[in-house]
Amino acid sequence: MSNEIVSRPNGSPSSAGNPELRVVNTETCCSELENFLRNIELIHPRTPEVRIGEVEIYGRSVFPDRASGGDHIIYLHFAERYDLARRIASAREAGRNDVAAKLTEIGGRVGVLVADVSGHRSTDALVAAMLHQAFLTGVLYELEQFGEVTTGLFEILNTRFHNSLSVEKYITFVYGEVSAGGKFRFVSAGSPDPLIFSAEFDRFVPITPDRLVSVYPLGMFPSESDIDQTRNLESFTYKPRYTVNEVNLMSPGDILLLLTDGIADHQHDTGRAFVPDTLENTLREAKHLSAKGIYEKVYNAAMSFSSPDDDMSIVVIKRASAGRHG
Repeated sequence: MSNEIVSRPNGSPSSAGNPELRVVNTETCCSELENFLRNIELIHPRTPEVRIGEVEIYGRSVFPDRASGGDHIIYLHFAERYDLARRIASAREAGRNDVAAKLTEIGGRVGVLVADVSGHRSTDALVAAMLHQAFLTGVLYELEQFGEVTTGLFEILNTRFHNSLSVEKYITFVYGEVSAGGKFRFVSAGSPDPLIFSAEFDRFVPITPDRLVSVYPLGMFPSESDIDQTRNLESFTYKPRYTVNEVNLMSPGDILLLLTDGIADHQHDTGRAFVPDTLENTLREAKHLSAKGIYEKVYNAAMSFSSPDDDMSIVVIKRASAGRHG
């Protein structure tokens, strides 16, 4: 068997002797892939666990049969990641008291981004890495200009990714910020709806549709608010502006789950779905645990239910309850 492969840079069939054909050693390919995956590991959260006030957060992405993929999680613990005191002082010196006030507020919140690049390949992690850097760079500008993360950042990201990605590639995501008291405000772009498990009622509780407004995935269609719309190709449809939704973890012990479609659509070979029934039963058994403990129970239940065929991300946000055990 040859240890060489033929690479066509333009991706199209070529006839024999075509000077565009390149012969690449398979050992070189493996080495480059290993280096790619090592670099991708650098953008995953250093710790999957965050806490603010009464709220615990724990989440991970799992990639079946491969080292990485298109699912991605970013935590923004604003008070720990950024020097808010210096930013507040700088804003006040510049006479921007409105920005200083927003920076003060954001210190009591944690942001969570859960994204899912379309596709089922390790190389989809490249698009996730593009989002990682673009998002965090944008957050720096948002804090400088507004003192908080606004929907305008996601409008810009949508335009950038729409202009950069092929028509087959897009990103579903949910970005939300949870306060120390359990309020969760979020925007959604084609991502599965958040789920709330009530400690009081011992079941999932419905969220009214007006609090679950979602728009097209990132990059799928141009934004209707894009000021450069006339300079781009016409589209048969445009993405509406992002809407900020709000839900609350009202009682100690309440659990909010953020999922990608790999877990939301997880099925047994018989066609039976993992969500909502099996997931709900798992939460009944695990509700007394920490956010990390709940994640582990849900993950193990999903693996026992059926072997996954897609990347899976699970983020557990729990309002701490008295007497709970990890």
